[in-house]
Amino acid sequence: MAVRKIPKNYLFVTGGYSSRKNEEMDAFESLLEKDYLLVLDFDDVVVKFEVQPVRIPVAGVPRGYVPDVFVEYHPDLQTGEIRKPSLVEVKAAEDLVLNAEKYAPKFAAARQYADERGWEFITMDQNDIRTPRLANLKFLREYRNFSPSSDDIQTVQQHMANASGESSSQQLINSLAPTDDGKLYWLPVIWSMVLTRHLASNLDKLFTSDVPLWLPGVGA
Repeated sequence: MAVRKIPKNYLFVTGGYSSRKNEEMDAFESLLEKDYLLVLDFDDVVVKFEVQPVRIPVAGVPRGYVPDVFVEYHPDLQTGEIRKPSLVEVKAAEDLVLNAEKYAPKFAAARQYADERGWEFITMDQNDIRTPRLANLKFLREYRNFSPSSDDIQTVQQHMANASGESSSQQLINSLAPTDDGKLYWLPVIWSMVLTRHLASNLDKLFTSDVPLWLPGVGA
């Protein structure tokens, strides 16, 4: 439950983000925060996240300090180690530099608060968030409400299996459909399958007109 309600703001874009991982609508008060929530939502390492999670007492600040997001993580698949939960402040890099003195006591209090609980406190700016992964996720999220049939999923998986489990978006669509109308039918199926992890791809490399794909557990 958020400890602070984000008010309407006529200088910054505010709104709500509907996450697959959280039952409640997650509020944001900047487009950069919204982008960060999208990254968290589709990060398989993230168990869940909470916006406006805690109010931290800060000397000289009557209402204290509320970081933007609290993030919890799954164990590492190979080592079993679990990353410390994160208290995260999302700010533009220029803001962090220009207002470093203003933010210093709040961030110091947040680091101490996090340390006492076995967490970490970090800041994230646009250089951390607005990466090729974000661009790819924004593209894939357009297919979040598309639900291919189980028969269509099996057909795509069979075509991938026939290609030894690895192909590309262009090669796959060409094998599925010889006509333009057929391609229009299968494209949403393919991208929905990437979004739901029925097909794998490198989300950290910016998608082009031909994207390498593979069956989970087969390719890179």
